[in-house]
Amino acid sequence: MKVLILHQYFNTPETGGPLRSFYLAKALAEKGITTSVITTHNAVEFRKEVIDGIQVHYLPIPYSNSFGFFKRVASFLKFVFSIVKEAGQFKEYNVCYAISTPLTIGLAAIWIKWRYKIPYIFEVGDLWPEAPIQVGIVRNSVLKKILYQLERSIYKRATSIVALSEPIKKAIDGKVPGKRIDVIPNMADTEFYNPTEKNPDLVRKFNVQDKFVLSYIGTFGLANGLENILDCAESVKHEPRIHFIFCGEGARLPALLEYAAQRKLTNVSFLPMQHRNGVKEVLNVTDAAFISYQPLPVLETGSPNKYFDALAAGKMIVVNFGGWIQKEIDDNGCGIRVSSPDEFAEKISSIIQNQNELRLTQQRARILAESMYSRKKLSDSFVKIFPD
Repeated sequence: MKVLILHQYFNTPETGGPLRSFYLAKALAEKGITTSVITTHNAVEFRKEVIDGIQVHYLPIPYSNSFGFFKRVASFLKFVFSIVKEAGQFKEYNVCYAISTPLTIGLAAIWIKWRYKIPYIFEVGDLWPEAPIQVGIVRNSVLKKILYQLERSIYKRATSIVALSEPIKKAIDGKVPGKRIDVIPNMADTEFYNPTEKNPDLVRKFNVQDKFVLSYIGTFGLANGLENILDCAESVKHEPRIHFIFCGEGARLPALLEYAAQRKLTNVSFLPMQHRNGVKEVLNVTDAAFISYQPLPVLETGSPNKYFDALAAGKMIVVNFGGWIQKEIDDNGCGIRVSSPDEFAEKISSIIQNQNELRLTQQRARILAESMYSRKKLSDSFVKIFPD
């Protein structure tokens, strides 16, 4: 068995960023399946490496979360055309596994299927084009129609589909009824992240002595609605025990820095994107992880990495949106939803005053990670979708 994985944002533990595709590829390699990945990097030359048994082909195609819409689209399309040029060396492979976003990766998978008769499995982590349409990035009616047609075409031609949440599965089933859809959510790395007492050295490093720390770790994008978290920070800025850490990168960073400065929010710190050891340090000093999205229905269907890392680390979850994650933390008693800055201030004040309940909430988060989302359990489920 030989599997070719297409993913524009393939990361490793050393480089940082979401690691789902790395762990999926590693799971295949550990089962003795020849596994190759075509991805991109910001260098100027092609590079090939073997990482934990995975053959990784890095194409020199720049990409950054700070890119604007059209620059992102140009990067996406260049990746598709580059895959077409490189695909010939993989014509003896048995299956192609194409990971979106971007949706355009499906074009490369369709071409490989047509040219080399290699079937593909398509992974859907976010509903495109629905997400950029609801966020307001895509507004042209003709373009919307083209993108919806492309989405259906990619789904129809796939051998099967992997959805990262039940709501995503339901949405896809409505577009291509009868298609096999496996739900394999993002993973909680319960081996790497563990509930631990706060390290005094890290507390000093991040200057959060005697603080209740809420962290947001991830992309600073338009869809994340991070101004909402800053509004929550403003609602408690006269409470010296509360501090917020923002850790990541993205196009909204300059606006967020300006927003915080205008409101003189001294209870907020911004850190650059970290590799997983750095994320582990931030989570060590964190009491509650804030997961944030704009209040749009499509954004309630996603499966954000930051949620699963926080569960594994045994952190209370704070969300400002509805959907399956909000229901899950309610059902499992491992977090809260806040709909306004005033509600946030009231609920956080109550939590700070009840440390026993906080610890129980954090313990329940870890139990959820172990029972539902452990990397080993989901890796085993992933390998089973491939034919023998």
